Amino acid sequence: MQQLHEILLAITGFVWGIPLIILLLGTGIFLTFFSKGIQFRGFFHGWALISGKYDDPKEKGETTHFQSLATALSATIGTGNIAGVATAIALGGPGAVFWMWVTALFGMSIKFHSSLLAQKYREVDENGVVSGGPAHYLKNGLNNKWLAFFYAVFTIMASFGIGNLVQANSLTDPLHEQFAVPRLAVGIVVAILVGAVIVGGVKRIAQVTSRVVPLMAVLYFLAALTVILLNTDKVIPAFQMIFTYAFNGSPKTVGGGFAGASVLMVMRFGIARGLFSNEAGLGSAAIAHAPAKTDEPVREGLVAMLGPFIDTIVICTMTALVIIISGLWDSGQTGAALSSHAFTQTLPYVGQYVVSVGLSLFAFTTLIGWSYYGDRNVEYLAGEKWVLPYRIFFIMLIPVGAVMKLEIVWNFSDIANALMAIPNLIGVVLLSGVVKKMTDKYFAGLKK
Repeated sequence: MQQLHEILLAITGFVWGIPLIILLLGTGIFLTFFSKGIQFRGFFHGWALISGKYDDPKEKGETTHFQSLATALSATIGTGNIAGVATAIALGGPGAVFWMWVTALFGMSIKFHSSLLAQKYREVDENGVVSGGPAHYLKNGLNNKWLAFFYAVFTIMASFGIGNLVQANSLTDPLHEQFAVPRLAVGIVVAILVGAVIVGGVKRIAQVTSRVVPLMAVLYFLAALTVILLNTDKVIPAFQMIFTYAFNGSPKTVGGGFAGASVLMVMRFGIARGLFSNEAGLGSAAIAHAPAKTDEPVREGLVAMLGPFIDTIVICTMTALVIIISGLWDSGQTGAALSSHAFTQTLPYVGQYVVSVGLSLFAFTTLIGWSYYGDRNVEYLAGEKWVLPYRIFFIMLIPVGAVMKLEIVWNFSDIANALMAIPNLIGVVLLSGVVKKMTDKYFAGLKK
């Protein structure tokens, strides 16, 4: 097992090297300028779209704008917001949070482009079932079946890693540590609950996520806000640490076990965990936005780009501040355990339950969201008849993830993420001209 961990660690270091960091940030920066800062000029209009002001039930699709965003957020507001942020800070120091913000800011533009393209090039079968996402716009828009094939394969792989094993593993940790619940038992119960939802397809998934996601996000936000309000004198120093260490690296400490990190390490862990948290660049959220009921792809792109803002700039920042305020960021702990101890120390009697309940709800909805991402790509590669076998295998894998080692799971997920990001980023860059033409036309009509 140790040898496998070392191999995966070496591969992770290679795929998350400077080339991918440049590709990810470079794509976000290019699309931001090419679209004239769409994440800024379209920000408030995106919120108006979520309100339902522009919804038309007669338009083609299976879900509303709000349900599509909730489904996408169900897959992003997950362990990345609790365990992922903690891992980034534990390995890269407080400065890693800054690079998570950068990833989210430019990722909003990437997510706008990918979700718009998913809408434009989606496919609707005779039963009204929608399939869309990077595989479809790489094939139908870019006319490149090989890139589409590889993306679909990597997404299915990622659905078993970031979408399944990581969630089951992180969900199990606090329940096992605090309540001594057997890991396998947690995995089996979660598998049964997830199975009860995903067999109903995207409509049932959307119904569940549109109710659970807003509730869990607000409750977690309020808990973290309480910690911040109780420690207002530590908030400014926390932000100072984030900005200082982002460009200087994190210093070595005598105790605790934190070994220090160079600027490159800080960037790497921040960007990797930022991508894990909001999935900007992966194109996965575009799969959830493809079924939205709209005949105007630009609208769904505007709704989709709010995901990274909500997920990373709001929720992840709250977790990061709690960890830094607690002073435990260099304690040697990592993952969900670090977040749990930080909340416990800063919010006595209640904090430990915040992480336990939060992780349970977050991981549960993420499992649901990612099962849909995987089954749409299985459908793309092999047809609808293979979707049910995929769902059964996905469900059976949950108890396995509950008992696996965290390091192996995280490294596997990082590798799968990188392999998804590469073909998707190539696609959105080469199709950016199509997006710009549609966007300019939409906003010109909006002004009239």
